[in-house]
Amino acid sequence: MRKLVARRAAVKAVAIASTVLLAPLSGTTTASAAPDAPGQLSVDELPPELVQAIARDLKMTPTEYLDRAARAQQLHDYSREFRAERPDSYAGAWLGPDGKPVIAVTSLDAAKIAAADGYQTQLAPVSADSLENTLVQLNRWITGLPREISQAINSVAIDFLNSKLILNVANTPAGHLLNLPTLLANITVILSPDNGGPIEHRPMGGDTYISAPGSLKDESLRAVDVCSFGFNSIDAAGNALNISAGHCDPNLNEADQTAGVYMPDAGNIPASPELGTFVRASLGGPSALDYSVIKLNERAVRAGMDQPSVRGSGGTTLSITGTADPITGAPVCKSGQSSTFTCGFVLADRVETQLYTAEGEAETVRGFASSACTLGGDSGGAIVSGTLALGITSGSNSADAPNCDEANVALAQYGGTASLGIPIRPILADIDANSGGGIGSGIRVRTVPNAG
Repeated sequence: MRKLVARRAAVKAVAIASTVLLAPLSGTTTASAAPDAPGQLSVDELPPELVQAIARDLKMTPTEYLDRAARAQQLHDYSREFRAERPDSYAGAWLGPDGKPVIAVTSLDAAKIAAADGYQTQLAPVSADSLENTLVQLNRWITGLPREISQAINSVAIDFLNSKLILNVANTPAGHLLNLPTLLANITVILSPDNGGPIEHRPMGGDTYISAPGSLKDESLRAVDVCSFGFNSIDAAGNALNISAGHCDPNLNEADQTAGVYMPDAGNIPASPELGTFVRASLGGPSALDYSVIKLNERAVRAGMDQPSVRGSGGTTLSITGTADPITGAPVCKSGQSSTFTCGFVLADRVETQLYTAEGEAETVRGFASSACTLGGDSGGAIVSGTLALGITSGSNSADAPNCDEANVALAQYGGTASLGIPIRPILADIDANSGGGIGSGIRVRTVPNAG
């Protein structure tokens, strides 16, 4: 097992698609194997807009941000090995507010081992395995509730810091009537404002895309969906791909999931140029993931979507240098054309929530929660830790806010903004496993420029 090493870790110095209705224009919010430790960019290679977001949202210098992101991945690798060797003693891992890594354990013997390896320790009454088993029981109970009741439950997260499950319930009459099963212990209930409702949202350029079940030129078309591109990727056959959110595919539950993806022309939606096509989408199911695969066309490739970059707004780009796993306390930043670059911390590295399809069917989605602000239209956008791909945006408690400043004020009494991210490594593994040797087989996030 690797010990904690004080180093700069190769550092050289979280369903919120928007639906845009046509005429008039308005909208409604809807809800692999890990590689060797990748390097990260140097401070002077970070885009100025991201540097500003790090200082504004995290109150950190760029060097501190990259250091803490690298330290989080080191802690993730150590905790994974520690848990494999001592499953009954491992109770969680996180970075504290001071950035120091902590291992939670259920025995003094395990604490001595982690301390000897250079980690702070905390004794906990419940193992991580026990908390996850309780999470499974709770989700089974939730799925059996009537829809009008289950819709009041926003999410369930594991709080390893306090050895509890956090049940986030909408502050509505239905939420107040919720009676938790007495067989489930270690549960804390948090009331949050009700989500959803109409919002005003205009498509933006850059990483924003729109999609529809059929042709944009169809005169019967009354709405298009707005999302954000995630990570540019490539498969073993050399196909140029992009990973976005599964609920962004308007044909998600159809036998044929293909649907066009377009760069929006707000003044003339039918004339919007096509950038690619959804070829696969997943929401819930056995994987409990929310992701889609977009096959990019030559227009998109010529525009630069064969490069290892994600954009905020105004054309600023960040080069991706590898992939990472979420761990509580890790610093994260996300891109998206609605809210541009915003930053926060991983609040919980295991969160499950119920998302409802257009047909009203509930699907359990698993991911991680962060405090980065996301808005309507940010769905599918890239989430990074340092310069490593961490996941894509799936949902948020601030989706219907007009901007992040207002979201921060309105949600302060409820603990601030929170977003659901879907981890990138399980996404890549699931795409590859279900490719059948076709599109997506051997997929990887681009980390080097295309020389072609």
